[in-house]
Amino acid sequence: MSENNHRPCFHREDGVLFCEGVSLLELSRRLEQTTYVYSRARIERNYLAYEEALADVPHAICYAMKANSTAGVLQVLARLGAGVDTVSGGEIARALRAGFRPEKIVYSGVGKTAREITFALKAGIGCFNVESEPELERINRIATELGVRAPISIRCNPDVDPKTHPYISTGLKNNKFGIAIADVEDIYLRAANMPGIEVKGIDAHIGSQITEIQPYLDSVHRLLDTMSALRDKGLVLHHLDMGGGLGIQYRPEDQPPTPQTLLRPVRRMMEERGFGDAVLMVEPGRSIVGDAGLMLTQVEYIKQSETRNFCIVDGAMTDLIRPALYSAWMDIVPVVERHDAAPLVMDVVGPVCESSDFLGRARELAVREGDWIAVCDAGAYGASMASRYNSRMLPMEVMIDGERVLPLRTPDTFDEMVSGEVLLEL
Repeated sequence: MSENNHRPCFHREDGVLFCEGVSLLELSRRLEQTTYVYSRARIERNYLAYEEALADVPHAICYAMKANSTAGVLQVLARLGAGVDTVSGGEIARALRAGFRPEKIVYSGVGKTAREITFALKAGIGCFNVESEPELERINRIATELGVRAPISIRCNPDVDPKTHPYISTGLKNNKFGIAIADVEDIYLRAANMPGIEVKGIDAHIGSQITEIQPYLDSVHRLLDTMSALRDKGLVLHHLDMGGGLGIQYRPEDQPPTPQTLLRPVRRMMEERGFGDAVLMVEPGRSIVGDAGLMLTQVEYIKQSETRNFCIVDGAMTDLIRPALYSAWMDIVPVVERHDAAPLVMDVVGPVCESSDFLGRARELAVREGDWIAVCDAGAYGASMASRYNSRMLPMEVMIDGERVLPLRTPDTFDEMVSGEVLLEL
C-alpha cells in the first residue's frame, strides 16, 4: 500500500494514517497489540472489478481463500455473491460457515484425503479440481460408494513460466501441481466413463503475484487446445478455470494489469475458438484482499550498531512470514509522520529467535520507541499464515467499515494457546 491516490481507502490526515474514517493512531493505542486492519470498501471494490470485467459473459469468480480465510472477510465476499476456491476440508467448512453456497465451492489441492473428499461430496460442492490420476480414482470410488457423482475438472500443468518467485510458481512441469497437459486428454476420456464422475470443466493455476498478461494467455491457449481436442471426440467441457494469481503493486515498479485488461483477451480467445458460451472461471485471492489490509505494530527499541541499525518491533515472522519466507518486499511507513526525529536507515525486525525474522531490510524511517508503524499491502498471506512459534500470541484482526471498527477475532490468550495440550501425570 504505497501512499498514493489510487488507494483512497488508506490516506493521511494531518500526518496521521487513516483507514477509511478511522485514525490508525487511535486504533493502535486502543488495541495495544499487533493488528491486521482491513478496509471493507477496498475488498468490495476489488471484487467488483472482476464482476464488471465479466458482466456480459457466463462467469464464476471463486475467491482463493488461502489468501485470507478470516470469517469476516469471507462473509463480505459471500454477501457479494462470490464463489470460493478451497484447498482443504477445513477451508470448505470455513466457507460453509461464512455463508458461501455449496455449489459455489471449488476444491483444489494435491493431497485430498478420503475423509475430506467424503465431506466435500456430502456437502454438495460445485467442483473438484483433480490434481492426479490416483486422486481421480479415489474420488470415483468414494462417490460411487455414496451413490453420487462427483463434479470434476482436471487441473492441467501447462508448463508455463509465470515469472514470479519460484516458491509461488505452480504451472511449470517440475512443480507438484496438476497433470501434464500432454496427458490429460486420455484421462478426461477415461473419467467420462467412470460411474462416480461428472466431467465439468478444465483448470489451470500457474502461480501467484503475476504481473504480466502473457503467461495467462499462454496457459489459456493450451487449455483451449485441449478443450477443442476433447470436443472433436464428443466430450464438451462446460467451464474453463484459468486460476488466479494476479499480482498487486508492492513496489512502484510493479505494474500488474487490471482484471479488465487481463480478462478482455481471454474472453476474445474463448470466443474465437468457439467457447464463448462456456463459463469463464477465475480464482483471485491476493488481488482482492492484498492491498485492502495492513499490519500495525509498535516500535519497541531502536538499536544502533557499528555496521547496522535495527528497528525492533513487536510484530514478527509469526505474524507476517512473507518477508522471511519469500524475501518479499513490503512497504513500511510510520502511522504518524515525525518531524522531530532524523530518518535512520534500519532493518525492521521482530523478537523471534531466528535471524530470518525481519519485516524489511534497510528502510529509512523517522520513528522512536513507542511509535507505531504500518506494514502495507498485508491483507493477503498475512494473518492466514500466522503461527504461535515462540509461544507468541496470534495478531488481532479488525475490519474498518466507514467509521466503524469491526473486530474479526477475540484477542489471543495464553489459556487459549495451551487449551489443546495435555499435561502428563509423571
